[in-house]
Amino acid sequence: MRLVLFDLDGTLVDRSAAFADAVASLVHDHAYGPEIEHWLLAEMADRADRSDFDRLRAVFSLNESADHLWRVYIDRMAASVHCRPAVLTALEKLKHAGWSLAIVTNGASDIQRAKLDASGISELVDAMAVSGDIDVRKPDRRLFELAAARCGLSLVDGGWMIGDNPTTDIDGGHQAGLHTIWLRGRPWPDTLPAAHHTVDDVTEAIDLLLNQNLE
Repeated sequence: MRLVLFDLDGTLVDRSAAFADAVASLVHDHAYGPEIEHWLLAEMADRADRSDFDRLRAVFSLNESADHLWRVYIDRMAASVHCRPAVLTALEKLKHAGWSLAIVTNGASDIQRAKLDASGISELVDAMAVSGDIDVRKPDRRLFELAAARCGLSLVDGGWMIGDNPTTDIDGGHQAGLHTIWLRGRPWPDTLPAAHHTVDDVTEAIDLLLNQNLE
């Protein structure tokens, strides 16, 4: 069985667009002003978890509980996030071609799983490893190992990692003994070895696997 691991945010879904929509919706629903919206956009631009809303309440003396605001944020993100039909179709083809598919993503378990469910991705993959599951984040090898194990496989047998982040996805994949495909966009650090392949879109990466145009 051939193994391929996918990053989620910035690879299979556009987290940035969904994030802006979710924050705008939360702020509107609670009649908050632009100052709170700007704070959320700045503080949670790269990642978000429940503790952000503890800090939000402290800074702005809000009445709503952090648990409530976190749950609303998760719901709004789930409503805003989308996976393009072409990507879903490509994942389905890869699965039908005999590949084991898993998600390896950093983030709180509840919000990452909500995004996977809402986008339809969870129905097409065999396993998922979220950093919040074991409090370990990419590029730590253990998260890649967990994803492989949940597919009934081992990293010893090799596989592929596809993602947009040079450090957490590509270098992390290298360190885990995987071949890598990078979705260009972020600056590439000079200190990192190159990915095995570089593409502009995740569908191109899947086409490489399907057509076996690999070195």
